[in-house]
Amino acid sequence: MRAALFLILWLLGSPAWAQSFDTTARAAWVYDVTTGSVLMEKNAHEPMPPASMSKLMTVYMLFEALDQGRITLDTRFPVSTKARQMGGSTMFLNELDRPTVEELIKGIIVLSGNDACVVVAEGLAGTEEAFAREMTARAHELGLTDTHLVNASGWPAPGHVMSASDLGKLAQHLVQDFPEYYRNFALDSFDYDGRAPANTRNRNPILGLGIGADGLKTGHTQEAGYGLVGSAIQDGRRVIFVVNGLPSERARAEESERIVNWAFRQFTMKTVIPKGETVAWAPVWLGAARRVALTAPEGVNVLIPAGAASGVTAEAVFDGPIEAPIVAGQRLGDLIVSVPGSVESRLPLVAATEVARAGFAGRLQNAAWRLGQRAMAAVGG
Repeated sequence: MRAALFLILWLLGSPAWAQSFDTTARAAWVYDVTTGSVLMEKNAHEPMPPASMSKLMTVYMLFEALDQGRITLDTRFPVSTKARQMGGSTMFLNELDRPTVEELIKGIIVLSGNDACVVVAEGLAGTEEAFAREMTARAHELGLTDTHLVNASGWPAPGHVMSASDLGKLAQHLVQDFPEYYRNFALDSFDYDGRAPANTRNRNPILGLGIGADGLKTGHTQEAGYGLVGSAIQDGRRVIFVVNGLPSERARAEESERIVNWAFRQFTMKTVIPKGETVAWAPVWLGAARRVALTAPEGVNVLIPAGAASGVTAEAVFDGPIEAPIVAGQRLGDLIVSVPGSVESRLPLVAATEVARAGFAGRLQNAAWRLGQRAMAAVGG
């Protein structure tokens, strides 16, 4: 059974739509976390060399190990010869070092340390190859289906790929799953034992610009070009974006700032359905009640393109009648929200209350009612 509820939100303003964003990046993905809306995508599901941006998966695995209690911030890992021999950006670790997990987190995020990534991989999984397999499997569990990783650092290698949308979804997991550790992405510098005075500054070009940026990770190789997984929050709204394939550091910085400004200025957040409000009623089969109220647990907030003069439509979709018993909070359907000039979003609809299974007499009444409904439908058809 498909039930539709149409809601119209009329806005004052000119009839022009939000100005579309034409990025020069080879691949891009822009996502509004607060409303669950994809604001823009370009080649977003195409697997590509992610360079150091794939270090975010290494960091995710490290955060998860901390969260599970397998390690602590004070845990020390040994440094292998393989780690010490890593080129590119490093912490300048050597075999005599025993860096703490906290130092390694900062070394990966701020210094983009390739050596630190190998240390983490070997410390958690024994070998970098085993760690890469674990990362790929965990990525797929998180829904990152365009991801296949063969090392911990993003060092160029055949088959080491992620898509822009996968990188963005991974960023969202880092923000939401590990808020206590996520703050490390906003650090502007880290000096490990004074070893790399030329490599102490965070390469993220949008930190410190006063636009709410607080993460996440840059990347660059000759094959991949210049990229960034970025995030910013303004007035409670968080935006995550990914760009890759840009020709220079300057282009990456300018494009990233442009995207943040566009995402916050060209869209306005509106509450279409308040939290707890009944969205629709679903018929119940064999229950103590014949229907149950459906609600959107967090309410429905949507982004309206600047200057839009048209309306938002919301359609409640569920299969019914729904057989009792029903538990309060049980997901029973979806609310499909369509905004002019934007990508439609799908939100869960849950039962507002529980509905117990009817007793014997109630089940007989339900059966009689159901037969009556079918008979009426047959006559009407």
